Amino acid sequence: MLSVEELTEAITADEVDSVILAFTDMQGRLQGKVIHGRFFLDSVLSHGTEACNYLLAVDTDMNTVDGYSLTSWETGYGDMEFELDASTIRRVPYLEKTVMVQADLNTTDGAPVPVAPRAMLRAQQERAAAMGLRALAGTELEFLIFDTSYEDASLGDYRNLVPANQYNVDYSVLGSMRVEPLLRDIRNAMYEAGMTVESAKGECNFGQHEIAFKYDDVVTTGDNHTFYKLSAKHMASQRGRSVTFMAKPNHRDGSSCHIHMSLRGLDGGLAFWDAQQERRTALYDHFIAGVLATMREFTLFYAPNINSYKRFAEGTFAPTTVAWGRDNRTCAVRLVGEGPSARMENRVPGADANPYLAMAAMLAAGLYGIEHELELPPMVEGNAYTSGAARVPDTMAEARELFASSTVARELFGDEVVEHYTHYADIELSQFNSTVTDWEVRRGFERH
Repeated sequence: MLSVEELTEAITADEVDSVILAFTDMQGRLQGKVIHGRFFLDSVLSHGTEACNYLLAVDTDMNTVDGYSLTSWETGYGDMEFELDASTIRRVPYLEKTVMVQADLNTTDGAPVPVAPRAMLRAQQERAAAMGLRALAGTELEFLIFDTSYEDASLGDYRNLVPANQYNVDYSVLGSMRVEPLLRDIRNAMYEAGMTVESAKGECNFGQHEIAFKYDDVVTTGDNHTFYKLSAKHMASQRGRSVTFMAKPNHRDGSSCHIHMSLRGLDGGLAFWDAQQERRTALYDHFIAGVLATMREFTLFYAPNINSYKRFAEGTFAPTTVAWGRDNRTCAVRLVGEGPSARMENRVPGADANPYLAMAAMLAAGLYGIEHELELPPMVEGNAYTSGAARVPDTMAEARELFASSTVARELFGDEVVEHYTHYADIELSQFNSTVTDWEVRRGFERH
């Protein structure tokens, strides 16, 4: 990571000539501008820059859609202001003389945009701090690698893609080594960009892999996650390949984004573990209970797309029931570690999740459980798929209804956020429901 002084020196010495200024949109994508280095120093560093507020009110294809209170044709699609976060300045190692700075979004009168994902997570981080707690998290992000370029994949209508591995390579050293030039380049580039890289490993689907990074505070983890996701796509593209973070890109195993989260005191002391009793604290149990109690209502933030819900299938290590267990991968919530490493793993989010929204939902829920001293339900032992516990929503339509009618969501996030993301779901559902799929044509062309 670079300080403002180091960035200034690098631009002055012509070691940096391009600055990517980016924020994260509703879909979890980095959006923004590439600014000439000298102009960045002369104008943007001290005064910021602007972007159209429609960027938080579009669909996945960047189409403007009606119905958002934030912005519309009637209100003229005004600006939002970028508020640079100087702690996020990092080199982009795979681009020449380039750095990135991530930003928060403000209205033109300087107030934070409440529906901006990073602002939502920061609000929950501040809520935790007011309770004397610091939230830490790590995200485990899976993806599929194809030996097909993005352009060829698109021109071929995403059929007959060639996976980088032709068989299940879960923990296979050979499977990883077969794509190691790309994985190694990503690992090293992320290290140069200021991230603590742990490891890479193969996964179950053909060409599926995961690169793991060390945990950090929740906002930093979100920043690292989005930078890494963009970088993996870009670096694969530079090599004529493609990667996808779809939750369920084909009939085989989907791609997850397991989120590990824990709380510490502001002084670094343990909040989840009683060292003398060698057991979980009551605060930890309340936190878990809060996440479980709101799981169904907040699933829209863990599974934000139509495709997300195809991943929830029995026997695939993706959860289908709202259950918790100790080191039990069939549960939605898995408890791991002891002492300083005691943490909960939320296994519901897929690789397509917006990390800021998913962590904001998880942290808000856990703090709600602490505030209300919610009681932890009985632990599930054995197979959670057949436990009879309440189910994770099966469809986006069900998740949308649960979120829209949630009094807890309105209490924790506010009406504006709930209405905004309910409308996001409505747009996705409407567009999907009006689309003729390949499945329908194959099934009905001759036989109907």
